[in-house]
Amino acid sequence: MKAERFFQRAEELKNKAKYKDALTLFKCAKKAYGKDPEGRLRCLMSIGDVYRMTGKYGLASGNYSDAIKISRVLKDATAMVDAEMGLGLSVRGLGNWKEALKMFSGAEKVYRKNKDKEGMAFASWAKAGAFRIKGDVQASLKSYKESLGLFRALKDKPGIGYNLCGLGGASRVAGLFSDSLKYYTSANKLFSELRDTFGIAYSHCGMGNALRMKTDYSGALRHFKKASVLYGKIGDIVSFSYTLWSLGKTHTMLGNLDEAEAYLKKAMGFFKKTKDPRGIIYCKLGKGEVDFLRGRRSSALANFRSALKDSQSHGFSVEGCHAAALLSYISGKTGNQCYNKIGVKLKFQSIPFNIP
Repeated sequence: MKAERFFQRAEELKNKAKYKDALTLFKCAKKAYGKDPEGRLRCLMSIGDVYRMTGKYGLASGNYSDAIKISRVLKDATAMVDAEMGLGLSVRGLGNWKEALKMFSGAEKVYRKNKDKEGMAFASWAKAGAFRIKGDVQASLKSYKESLGLFRALKDKPGIGYNLCGLGGASRVAGLFSDSLKYYTSANKLFSELRDTFGIAYSHCGMGNALRMKTDYSGALRHFKKASVLYGKIGDIVSFSYTLWSLGKTHTMLGNLDEAEAYLKKAMGFFKKTKDPRGIIYCKLGKGEVDFLRGRRSSALANFRSALKDSQSHGFSVEGCHAAALLSYISGKTGNQCYNKIGVKLKFQSIPFNIP
């Protein structure tokens, strides 16, 4: 059957992170399935996944919502929960961690009831990412560790790799930089064995950030460049945007303000395109620091205040602490109390802050 051939080939391309070609074939498969609801459902789920992985969260949500409708008609409870998880991840991508957590917790209950271990592992991983966006770093670490245990029991190597990356990121935010490097290095080794292009890029970016936190800036830049090349091949602007921000932050730490500003400007453009509120906040913080270092105090204050306001409106605890600490420093104080309250081991003395 032509539709099945299209679908299988598209899945292979998706697994190789060739998202553009995969999307074209998934759409061909959907058309070829005609009125076959099960075929259309599978296509909608996969199209939703590709859009989500490339930062098109609105388009992803539309496809997952259509998948939920078809799964209701088919009375396929498993497919419905999987589609709800996809929708939750799209909502999470837009910074709405509260709504995402609600969806993940609902899905997790169904997975537990059905004794679906793979689903439970996936839900724990998704919840961990939402906790990290919220700024509840301890809950994030706990949830990633739970998920990692479940994926290890299932011998699911990609699941293990993505949890190691998640633990690397949450550990970095918690101020545990050696742990972060250890997790990302293990993930990089695993993804290299699997030839998972996205995973390799993701772990290179993480290793770069862990080295940046350890003030090994040349090592950091080396890994960011490797990540950038791979993300460019994949066409994933979501992750690439964070790599650009990381490059901007590293150049700020090195005092290369022209390069820093150029990277931050590029990252901001992408974050606006993907409507990522956290990314926009990080760029405002980065731009504020460059402005301060250039002697543009009023522009720096405006950026930090805007970042603080955005963090508070979205309920992002960690980013709110970064903005508050930078504002404190500008007014002649060193305010690290905010970090202590949320259980994060960070302390900054002077601008630029090497924020994780």
